[in-house]
Amino acid sequence: MRLFAKASYRFIERRNTAYKVSAAVLIALIVGAVVWQVSRGSWLHYGVDFTGGTLVQVRFHEATSSGDVRGYMNAFPGQAPEITRFGGENEYLIRVQELEGAEVAADGGSEDVVTGILNDAIGEDAYDVVRTEFVGPKIGGELQTKATLAILMSFVLTLIYLALRFEWRFGVAAVIATVHDILIALGFISVMQLEVSLPTVAAVLTIIGYSLNDTIVVFDRIRENLKKTGRRTAYIDIINQSINEVLPRTVMTSGTTLAVLIALAVLGGAMIRDFALILILGILVGTYSSIFVASPALLEIEERSGTTEAARGRHGPKTAKA
Repeated sequence: MRLFAKASYRFIERRNTAYKVSAAVLIALIVGAVVWQVSRGSWLHYGVDFTGGTLVQVRFHEATSSGDVRGYMNAFPGQAPEITRFGGENEYLIRVQELEGAEVAADGGSEDVVTGILNDAIGEDAYDVVRTEFVGPKIGGELQTKATLAILMSFVLTLIYLALRFEWRFGVAAVIATVHDILIALGFISVMQLEVSLPTVAAVLTIIGYSLNDTIVVFDRIRENLKKTGRRTAYIDIINQSINEVLPRTVMTSGTTLAVLIALAVLGGAMIRDFALILILGILVGTYSSIFVASPALLEIEERSGTTEAARGRHGPKTAKA
């Protein structure tokens, strides 16, 4: 990363432009989520893990692709089943939502419908049912609650950690950036109608961790530089200097992580693709927010706190107009 070894970019002076970009993206994603809410009754596409349903694991005796299985399941009367490869090469998990009302009376339970479709398509001797599991709506509701609590708990613990490790200002700025990243991630999931499942929640939590890690690296360098200068340098200059100093590490870490995730998205198959896509977005947004959201938020908080450092950051001779 010699290209960034002596970087001296004035990132914070571009914060107003970054605010506009973030606002435009968030507004577009919110509009998309509202459109899905109006047209489908839900802005998120919940999977069986959260809505309840039946999981049927089948092993085919002959070579069968996931596309073949999806073709068989097109005859399912309810929402299109989720098909993922599991275990052996010809072994698949078929997740379907429970049928209701007239569909239940006409076709029986979801497991019976799945096996009936397979029997009609390839014959009952062409496959074996390895296992069947049922997830009730109550369990799905509990998983939604726990997933929400897990995300909220991460915010609270982060704020406490940063308040103890740094100062409360750093904690608030980090949480602002993380909320920004999560809103964009959820908007992306909604607009792209990616299925919300347990792996999706894991991806969102991973985004929180990655975004916070990148932000903390920048904040730690800011704190070190504040100690070195004795806070005699303009606050905005210290932030710019700190971002530039960690820029090689940020580019290297984000670049190598993205390379792995792109490989997973391209070669990992349908089972891992949504997870990889969410993380790709999260890495990009997390890197962006640590520079253009968290750091400017820290400066804004310092300015509004009325400290001497904030005054220098606002009126220092090197401060360019944003």
